Amino acid sequence: MAPPSKKPSFFLAFLLIIFYFRMIKTATMHQKPENLHKLYATGKKPSMLRHCENHDYTDRQIYLLTLVTEGRRPLFGRLHYDILGHLPTNPRILLSPLGQAVEAEWHTIPRFHPEISLISLCVMPDHLHGILFVETKMSHHLGKIVSAFKSACNCHFREIFPQSAPSSAPSVSHAPSRGLLFARGYNDKLLKGEEQLLRWRRYLEDNPRRLMMKQAYPDLLRVKRNISYAGYSFSAIGNLLLLDAPEKIQIQCSRHLTEAEIERKKEEMLARAVKGAILVSPCISLGEKTIMRTACAAHCPVIVLRENGFAVLAKPGGRSFDLCAAGKLLLLSPWAHHNERQTITRDRCCSLNSIAEAICEQ
Repeated sequence: MAPPSKKPSFFLAFLLIIFYFRMIKTATMHQKPENLHKLYATGKKPSMLRHCENHDYTDRQIYLLTLVTEGRRPLFGRLHYDILGHLPTNPRILLSPLGQAVEAEWHTIPRFHPEISLISLCVMPDHLHGILFVETKMSHHLGKIVSAFKSACNCHFREIFPQSAPSSAPSVSHAPSRGLLFARGYNDKLLKGEEQLLRWRRYLEDNPRRLMMKQAYPDLLRVKRNISYAGYSFSAIGNLLLLDAPEKIQIQCSRHLTEAEIERKKEEMLARAVKGAILVSPCISLGEKTIMRTACAAHCPVIVLRENGFAVLAKPGGRSFDLCAAGKLLLLSPWAHHNERQTITRDRCCSLNSIAEAICEQ
């Protein structure tokens, strides 16, 4: 008896292959050109390393760049400040020889790339922030220039910490996904207005003070996980003792309130906050934001609920940083962190208001 023919199985496999490629072709036909790469994406990068997908990084633009050392090793220097009475003042970074070499290398960038001018630089113990201006269109992607800068800094790293004395530098396990001096990748922000440039420059100038505050008040300026309260589990930054206040008041305002109604409610809530009540709100509507901002300006402690959780190395930004350090602010989120900008849904707004109510009932 003749063995059964294998042609049908080969024919079936051939049909499956054709069907697969037709599906890929159909999917790509319905994609916008700028989104085609997403079909073959290998996973999300951390938000710290993500770049603007639709931006031409050879074009004229001002950037804020952030590069961190591999393993967050404090190789570039140390924080130093004066003591006036019992208070630290005049915080600044005393650069190590490697930090000085990295700073000098940064200032050579325009020599090799005359299209670029440098605006500001802040070298911290374990990272650096730099603002630069690409004045005319470049022949190279910005990433290539950053890579060249990092390579030059690697040369200084090898000179100062030669391989013959590996113990002379804080070590980190080596792997293809790791860098030598700097961690792989970098973060960039694109300037969108003149006021933003002023904020960037103030942020760089304020970095040593922020580090001093983080060292002085570590429990108030780092993320804490799995905080159980009122039947919920939170991630938090700030003063957890605010939850123990005997009087907590939920701030919830309809979007339909008039300016006069918001003003009356603001005066009423501020009077209670001055007497010791803790205001609690997700700050969704204009009225809620107005009342909470007024309370903060009056140095009254507040609890703010957030829809987006906290990343691993998250820290409060802007005015929130100082409020947390002063023990006047507690940030809470019942949900995990997400990288993408998302418009908050009505269901989540309602959930946050319900959580605020539950907190105030404790």
